[in-house]
Amino acid sequence: MSKRRVFEINFPSDTPEPAAAAVPAGTDPAPAPEPRRGPMATAISENADALKIRADAEQKIRAENDRLAHEFVRLKKLGLVVDRIPLDLIKTTKLSRDRSQSRDPELDELIFSIRSLGLSNPIRVEQDGDGYQLVQGYRRLSAYRALYQETGDALFAAIPAGLVAHGETLQGLYRRMVDENLVRRDISFAEMAQLALSYVQDDGTEATTLDQAISTLYASTGRQKRSYVRHFAELLEKIGSDLRFAEVIPRALGLDLKRYLGEDAALQIALCQQLQQEQPQTPEAELAILRAALERPSRRAPKSSARVDSAKTTLRCTVPAGTVRCLARNGRIEMAMEKDFSTIDQRRLESAITAFFEALAVEGESEA
Repeated sequence: MSKRRVFEINFPSDTPEPAAAAVPAGTDPAPAPEPRRGPMATAISENADALKIRADAEQKIRAENDRLAHEFVRLKKLGLVVDRIPLDLIKTTKLSRDRSQSRDPELDELIFSIRSLGLSNPIRVEQDGDGYQLVQGYRRLSAYRALYQETGDALFAAIPAGLVAHGETLQGLYRRMVDENLVRRDISFAEMAQLALSYVQDDGTEATTLDQAISTLYASTGRQKRSYVRHFAELLEKIGSDLRFAEVIPRALGLDLKRYLGEDAALQIALCQQLQQEQPQTPEAELAILRAALERPSRRAPKSSARVDSAKTTLRCTVPAGTVRCLARNGRIEMAMEKDFSTIDQRRLESAITAFFEALAVEGESEA
């Protein structure tokens, strides 16, 4: 029996690696394939990438918003932020205006210009609650209101306005108004004087005297012009309540009237009575009355007694209610103290005045 032939096959212990594909010389081999991930891992990775991209975008948006907010505040402080504001939201009560309340003869020209070309320079306002307070542009606002009342056109129902930063001092707002009017259109001395008088009476200002008001409001003008304003203010204190067209009084006439009236109460009363009786309806008629008053001979005392008439006595007196400042001169006595006398009953005031003069009369009799 023949013997079977047995073949032995030697298997390698490790699986042989596949032969690398031939790569041309000078080229990089292909990268190894990424390990295969499951659907859940892929979704998580893609979501994380999306969240990172979104966070970066939000950060850029916040940075841009902050930049725009700071830029808006900067432009607002400069009055360069302009918006169309409805006319009925704009009030003119915060500042005493330096414009006369009578009809401006040049307003018709401004209305024609706005109707033809539009408003080239916005007004300026300050936000006040749900509305706005006018700072600059009284004539432009008046022109828009006249146009809207005349035409009813929605184009004139709102006016372009620059927003002044909220919180500016009242003194700063007054200076803005005055300086613009001095530059854009020279206002009359009477209008400037009336504003100074109103500024002193405004409880929100720090001015307590006429000189302080003029120095604050008209700091950008020359000393001579401020002196003219002071003379006109003193003239308005004497006869301003009876003048209808004070804004048309020329500088020379106003100064002459101030010198003519002086401290003579009789001349002031006579001129005021004439203005009340004639009630001039035009500026020309009122100017004629004022010029005629200068032509009448003055009934003042002779020059020799001028020094006696100019004598005055100033004193301070302490009473239970406080300190009283008193100024006495020929034909006039003034008393001032920190007290609102308008709240006192009229009969009590009359009794006090009567007692005051009775005391003076008794002292005069005892001296005689």
